[in-house]
This record gives sequence, C-alpha cells and structure tokens, in this order.
Amino acid sequence: MADCDCDSHQSHLKPVDDALLFLLDQAEPITQRETLSLNEALGRVLAEPVSSRVDVPPWDNSAMDGYAVNTQDLTAQMPGLRVAQRIPAGSTGTDLRQGTAARIFTGAPVPPGADAVVMQEVCEVEGEEVTVRERPMPGANIRRVGEDILQGEEILAAGLRLAPQHLGLAASVGVAEMSVFRRLRVAVFSSGDELVMPGEELGSGEIYNSNQFTLTGLLQRLGCEVIQLGIVEDTLEATCGVLSQGAEAADLVLASGGVSVGEEDHVKPAVERLGSLDLWKIACRPGKPLAYGRIGDTPFLGTPGNPVSLFITFAVFARPFILRMQGVKRGITPTPLKVAAGFEKPATDKRREYARGRLELDEQGRAVVRLYPNRSSGVLSSVVWANGLAVLPPLTEIAQGDRVDFIPFSELMS
Repeated sequence: MADCDCDSHQSHLKPVDDALLFLLDQAEPITQRETLSLNEALGRVLAEPVSSRVDVPPWDNSAMDGYAVNTQDLTAQMPGLRVAQRIPAGSTGTDLRQGTAARIFTGAPVPPGADAVVMQEVCEVEGEEVTVRERPMPGANIRRVGEDILQGEEILAAGLRLAPQHLGLAASVGVAEMSVFRRLRVAVFSSGDELVMPGEELGSGEIYNSNQFTLTGLLQRLGCEVIQLGIVEDTLEATCGVLSQGAEAADLVLASGGVSVGEEDHVKPAVERLGSLDLWKIACRPGKPLAYGRIGDTPFLGTPGNPVSLFITFAVFARPFILRMQGVKRGITPTPLKVAAGFEKPATDKRREYARGRLELDEQGRAVVRLYPNRSSGVLSSVVWANGLAVLPPLTEIAQGDRVDFIPFSELMS
C-alpha cells in the first residue's frame, strides 16, 4: 500500500500541467445514452441540448403586488382611479377601461390596456378607489413575455453535469425528460497484503483498508457506478488477474497502492504485461507515483497507497479524467481562489505541492489559508481538518500575506 514520495530523479518527473493535459487528451467519453425523468437526472451528464417549449414568461405579468394602470390616466385632474377588477396569479383579467385600475398580484397577467404596475406601498385605497402617490413610467414593474427565455431557445447545453438549478430551469419550460449519458462504470481494488477490512481483527503488521472507502465515496460523488474488486494480494499473477477482471467489467480500472518500484509493488509490471503504461511519476507532492495506461481498450489509473496521496491525486488527476469520460465539456478543472497565506514556506521544494489547508478569517476578518503542520502523506486526519488545498509552486518562497491559490474541497468533490 505504501508509495515512495522522495525527491530523487526529479528530472524524470512529468510536470503536473503536462500530465493533466495528457490525461484529458486520452480520456474517451462514453457514448451510450438513456432517457430519464427530471426526478432521476440529478448529477447526470446531459447528452443532448435542451430547448424551451414556451416563452418565459409566457405573457406580460406583474413583478409585484400592486395596481395595474394606464399611465395616461394618472393626471392631476384624475388623482383617483376606480378599482374595477382583481387579478390574482393563476387567473386572467379583462381589458382595462379608461379611468380604472386593476388590483393585481405577483405573477398575474397584466390586463390589456395597462402599461404599468404601481407597487401597493405607494398607493392609498379608500373604498373602491385607489390614489397613486408616485406616477410610474410606462413599463414599470412589468415582466415582458419572453424576456427570460424565448420559445425554441437552447437553455441547457450538452455536456453539462446537471445540478438542481438545471432541473428547475428545464421544468420551467415544460421539459419532463432528458437524454443523459449512462453512468460510468469504475472497477476499484486495493493492493497490499497488509490490508484488512474494517470490522476484522488486526494482526501483526496489518492496517485497515481506508482507501477503498475514500475512493468509493469520491467516485459516488461523481455519479459513477462502482464495481468492488476487493483487496489483491501482493503477487504479479493476482494483480494481472484482477486487472483483467476489471478491464472486462468496467469502463475504467482504478487501483490504490502497488504503483511504486518496490519488490512488492506489482501493479506497474502487471499493466505493462497486459497492455501499456503511458504515464508514471508526476512532479507533484504528495502523490508522485501516479500511473496511467491501458489494459486492452480499457484505461487504467493507479493511485499511490498512502491515503493523503490517493486523495490528492484523485482530486487533481483522476477527477478531471473521469469527468471527461462521463461526457462533461466545461468546468472539468477547478478555478482556484486567490487568498492570503497564513504561513511561510522556503523555496526548496522542486515539485508543486498540494498542501492541506484551511481557509478561515483572521482577527481582522480577512480570509487567510493556514496549513496543516504535518506534511506526511499518511496522515488522513489532515484531510478531515482541511477544507481545501493550497497550491504551492515549486522553488518559490512564500511569506505571510503573499497571495496563493486555494482550491476548496467543494470544487473537488462534485
């Protein structure tokens, strides 16, 4: 399960940005589609654009509770207007006659003959007569037909990962079903004789398999169908067997551990035996031994065994790769925030570091990011403490107050 994160042979490490561009170029989106109701489509990737069936709003309607009037009736000689009709939302009024007003409510159709709605707060009502204290401009407080969306207009583009607001927008134009790509199937296994499942007794030299649950949770957050292949013993034959099984059953095989160069690390030679290994070792801290290759036509990603390295390499590399395979076209990589550093760092590290950080307010109410004091890639509690990753460039000194990139976990887990 362990992986080496030392700094030897730096010249052979692929820069982070180059590695990410390579992975995205290799990702082949799935093409199979299914039609789902709006209630089932949350989190799925839209396969076909959605266009509006109606104008929104479908008619001129009132933007607030008040009185629909014709502004030409509002003169000094005619200070009051007779309230001749009442139009709540869901009903339709009649033509507005000269010298009259209509009591109207938010969302109700503006009656023919009215050219403005006066908010009720600037009106005085006595009996059946309303006096307008502030004369409105023509068009005031009226939402015009189609001003939001026109019939036939594209409202949702293909390749969009559907959020609640997208479903609400589709419903607002009468769309009940959507064409989406099927779920991506990802086969997951953990490599290491030292691994034991939670609930079992630990023997000498054994540890609990946390990586399976971290990976499964991250994949489920992305809407993937997860195929569990379990814990694989540290032999080349067993590793080849599980890789072949995963490649046959899934769209992507994802492993944790066994991707370094130790005598008990068999994932790399197994992938090379069954297919090809096209990417290995990234100039990234933590998480240098990231592997990418193919087993037949099925892509393979091998993440480090150390739990923090796994978490960060998934967030930085595996997540964008998976989103591209799912058919997502935009927003694949997160946009970092620029925040003040609440720490100091010397210009000694030759690799880009994704440091576990917590964005918080200092005593003056300013946003600063502070780092977890232990940089070890085995301290999984640091990821629970943090609420994002501070991106620290290589060979760059950082002083207190310098602006650094910070990526919130909310950007990396959805």
